[in-house]
This record gives sequence, C-alpha cells and structure tokens, in this order.
Amino acid sequence: MKDTEIVDLYWNREERAVFETQKVYGSYCYSIAWHILYSKEDSDECVNDTWMRAWNSIPPKRPERLALFLGTITRNLSLDRWKGKHTMKRGGGEMILALDELTECVPDRRSTEETVEAAELERLLNEFLYSLPERECNIFLRRYWYVEEYGQIAKRYGMKLNTVKTSLFRTRAKLRKYLEKEGVVL
Repeated sequence: MKDTEIVDLYWNREERAVFETQKVYGSYCYSIAWHILYSKEDSDECVNDTWMRAWNSIPPKRPERLALFLGTITRNLSLDRWKGKHTMKRGGGEMILALDELTECVPDRRSTEETVEAAELERLLNEFLYSLPERECNIFLRRYWYVEEYGQIAKRYGMKLNTVKTSLFRTRAKLRKYLEKEGVVL
C-alpha cells in the first residue's frame, strides 16, 4: 500500500490505517526503537505508541513523507523512554512518567523564539546533510539518527571500524564549521 493511501485511511479515520502502517513500517520503526532501547518490550511499546500518536496527529497533519514522520515519532518516544529509565532518581521516576503522560494535552513550553531557532537549526542541518556525498550522509544518519553502533555501520558499508570513526569525526568537524559559518553559536 502506498503512503498516500495509508495517510488517506488515517484522514478518513479508518482503523485499518494502523494495521496497514504496522505492515509497511513495523520493522522500520522497531529497528529505530531497538537501536536506542535494546529491549524488546520497550521497543514494542514505543512502536505501538507511535501508531497511537500517528492516529492522534493525522488529521490535522498530513505528512508528506510518512516514513520520516513515523520514524521521528518512534525516535522521540524511544529517547524519552531511555531518558526515563536512566533518570530514575528523585521520586523513582514517577515525576518523569507523570509529566510524560501530560505531554499530549499540555502545549509545548518553548517560547516562540526557541521554536523559530529550532526550526532554523533543523533547516540548516537538512541543508548540510543534502550537501554531503550520499555515503557520508548515510553513515552520519546511521550513527546519529538511527543510533547504530560503529561496528554495525562498518559491516553495513563494508568498511573498517576506524574508517567509520574517522568519517564521523570529519563530518562532525564539517558540520561544526558549517554551523559557525551560518552564525549558529556553539
């Protein structure tokens, strides 16, 4: 099923949308969650929460790139879960859990200025990534978006481990230089 058809199912509030999304994007989203959490139960739960967030977001949003939309939701949920599990001090993590439960009904606490700055940084990052050669961009995304280990990246691209590390080091240096040139204070 095509992405536009899946989005149309969500738009028309047809429950089959979740089934079709799971069929097409289930393993993709699970992979993202797994590389962050390394827990089957937590990864499964984040993927299921992704479908719920997609259901609650479409409409009014109509994502142009469904894979990116779902991947972003899964990644954010997984990172939130990871942070929650690794900051269990002060109240046994209940404060974080309680605040997380409220995120769906409480507006973003960022100011308009912070929101604009975040959008501009996102635009600059995308511009930078598009300027990279495809392989260099893919290695960077595999490490910093999909949170893959160096060894997995090396195996995927048939590279030596040190070559991957060097590539990432150089790409980070290019990114730092690019952002400084664009006036981003680091």
